Amino acid sequence: MTTGETAATGAAGAIGRAGATGRTAALAAVLAATLATTALGPPAAAAAPAPVPGSPARAAAACTAGTGPYQRELEAHLRRRADGVQDAADCAAVSAFQRANGVRPADGYAGLVTYRTMVAVAARAHPNADRACPVRPHRVTCVDLERQLLWVQRDSTVVFPPVPVRTGRDDEETRPGWHEVYWRSEDHKSTLYDDAPMPYAQFFDEGQAVHGRPGDLYAHGGSAGCVNLSVPDAARLWDLLTEGDAVYVWGAKPGTED
Repeated sequence: MTTGETAATGAAGAIGRAGATGRTAALAAVLAATLATTALGPPAAAAAPAPVPGSPARAAAACTAGTGPYQRELEAHLRRRADGVQDAADCAAVSAFQRANGVRPADGYAGLVTYRTMVAVAARAHPNADRACPVRPHRVTCVDLERQLLWVQRDSTVVFPPVPVRTGRDDEETRPGWHEVYWRSEDHKSTLYDDAPMPYAQFFDEGQAVHGRPGDLYAHGGSAGCVNLSVPDAARLWDLLTEGDAVYVWGAKPGTED
């Protein structure tokens, strides 16, 4: 019999000899003897729980994009410290914004597409807060060249929320002023630019049109004067407008001459 067995047996005998009031103390002696002889040592530290899939901790750990050209603007919009320097938490916050607003890839990089989407999101509540787009009792398609946004309003009610656009580049600017939709072509191909697709084209001024642009909306820095939207946005606008609808363009696109 081992020393531990002897101690445990002695303690068990004590339980038998003790009255009802002594049994608790005797049981404690048995437990102490057992622990002394099994050398369990201190309990192991609990392992840190793995991040839950989709959680902010997991997103931060997986997000590795570097500092983007619009880092400070995205940080300010997301109410983070706007120091213009990416960290894991910034990256996760930008990635979450991208996922919520359909920006792909949602990698946390503060690039042009994400920035333009951010401008549209920030304008949703009150796109015409400065009343730069005239308020009329009929529909007006508002094209803000400065912010590169388009929305539609009737009176002061926004009936098509602001979306990002790409307007004319330097020397081929989208012409400002009042216009109206004079011709629509749902599956249009350009007669000037090698049959380039112009889906959901709604022409408003001597060949300039609002239309969808397949692929990268911001390629080449600007259009040849048309107002380009993503194809899904152009399709929704097509369903809303008709010939004779008013279009109002104002401001100047950043990087173009006045």
